[in-house]
Amino acid sequence: MTAVQQVFSDLEKLQPHLFNMHSVEGREFVNHFHKYLAVEKEQIKNAWLNSLTKGDYNSADEYYNQTYKSEQ
Repeated sequence: MTAVQQVFSDLEKLQPHLFNMHSVEGREFVNHFHKYLAVEKEQIKNAWLNSLTKGDYNSADEYYNQTYKSEQ
C-alpha cells in the first residue's frame, strides 16, 4: 500500500462521511482522492524511470532532497 492509499484508508475509518458518494462533499472528496492517486502513480513511475537513467545522485536521500524537498 502506498502512503497516499494508507492516508485515505485511515481517513475513511476516521471520517467515513467524506467517502459518502450520495453527497456532493463525498463525491468531490473522492474525485480529489483519485487525482492524488494518479499523481502519486506518476511520481512512482518517474522515480523508477529516473533510477534507470540518472546516475548523478550519491544516495536515495540525496535524490529525494534534491527532487522533492524544495516542493514543501
